[in-house]
Amino acid sequence: MNFSLSSKAITATKADCLVIGLPEKGEWPETTKATDEALGGLIKQLEKAGDLNGKNALVNTIPLVDQPWQRLVVVGVGKDADRTPANFRKALAAMMNTLKDGPSKSVLVSLADTHLQGEDAISSEEARLNLIGRTLEEQLYTFTDFKSEKPTARKLKKVVVQASGSGKALKDALNLGLATGRGMNFTRDLGNTPPNVCHPIWLAEHAQAIAKEYDCIKTEVLDEKQMEKLGMNTILAVGKGSKQPPRLIVMEYRGGKTKDKPYVLVGKGITFDTGGISLKPGEGMDEMKYDMGGSASVFGTMKVLAETKPKINVVAVIAAAENMPDGGATRPGDIIKTLSGQTVEILNTDAEGRLVLCDALTYVKKFDPETVIDLATLTGACIIALGHHASALFSNDDALANDIRQAGERSGDRVWPLPLWDDYQSQLDSNFADMQNIGGRPAGSVTAACFLSRFAKDYRWAHLDIAGTAWNSGKAKGSTGRPVPLLVDYLMSHAG
Repeated sequence: MNFSLSSKAITATKADCLVIGLPEKGEWPETTKATDEALGGLIKQLEKAGDLNGKNALVNTIPLVDQPWQRLVVVGVGKDADRTPANFRKALAAMMNTLKDGPSKSVLVSLADTHLQGEDAISSEEARLNLIGRTLEEQLYTFTDFKSEKPTARKLKKVVVQASGSGKALKDALNLGLATGRGMNFTRDLGNTPPNVCHPIWLAEHAQAIAKEYDCIKTEVLDEKQMEKLGMNTILAVGKGSKQPPRLIVMEYRGGKTKDKPYVLVGKGITFDTGGISLKPGEGMDEMKYDMGGSASVFGTMKVLAETKPKINVVAVIAAAENMPDGGATRPGDIIKTLSGQTVEILNTDAEGRLVLCDALTYVKKFDPETVIDLATLTGACIIALGHHASALFSNDDALANDIRQAGERSGDRVWPLPLWDDYQSQLDSNFADMQNIGGRPAGSVTAACFLSRFAKDYRWAHLDIAGTAWNSGKAKGSTGRPVPLLVDYLMSHAG
């Protein structure tokens, strides 16, 4: 798809289709006024007759004759007071669902002057262009790699987004949004790939391919022998039951100054999770291919960085393994010595995500990080607590937690903080080791975070439990691409 930015008057821009926004109540955007004037008051007539409605995300298509455009798409953008970024995004998504498989080859999108509610960082034209770009890419996503019949090629080839100017700030905002959408879609591709294809070595090969494609990315992959030599025994323990060997994948982006400490992202990369010896129920187990959602989001974020090249240093570490049951698999009751030297009694092999992450969190100390954020589809308890709207946030640093929350609000990829109090740590007490890997049913997501916190004491750290947000179930089953928008916003807010 060809995307571009234009500051020309809409009447001077030819396209098969023009898209404008129509508020339910309140002042019309300037482009909507200009379109109505060019069409001799047609929009006002249709609105008065009840044929057009500004209800949010309601889309109407109007054929045109003897105009610069063959058709007009009017998108309802709701009431002024209700026009949050989230509601605006719903309107954008509805627009793209109408356009993407429609008859138009070229589209002029004139929605960047539709004002939103909120602070400047959320409601500015740059923020709107960012959101438009991200949604355009995101809504064009399809995953048909494993279908025998491929869909016919879309007619839509060109999208022009109108803005008030053509300066660098506006172009950068749109391009960052487009790159974020592409990063989300890359994340979705990885997550949706079946587990007989997506395994730790396959993920490592993708990391190496990114390094070949982008000079700014450096990739290193540690195999099981290297991890054994280092003492990364918990990652190895999780992978013992699988024929697919585990891998530790390290990608470095160095866009900042040499002396600048890197921001580190750590992704859980369980490419399939049967639960191991603590076998999961069969129903819905196919969705355990999404248990590498944390690593997939790290991949997507690194791709955005490689495309946009911000002035920041970022290191991505992915702990990849497949959790399977066989005669060599780790058992409940086994005690493993971690890279940190602490020992863990494994009471449940289905609590494997924290095991691969704990060694990775110890490993990243070597980078002397500015901050560390780990991302994991870690606990079902998180879904019970927060559902599918927000990721759970835990942190040992209030300022870092606040930064992440603000990034979530700006991007619409929201998080909600849960406690990391010492009161919960005693649930991890073991009679035979330094700790056990589960804390019982009460506060399951909290005790999982408490477990990880024991390996992240030497730096500012946050844990995002994305079990409820990384994928959709049911008819809309598939990876969501979250929390790539959150991570991109957080990192860009700290770029030089």
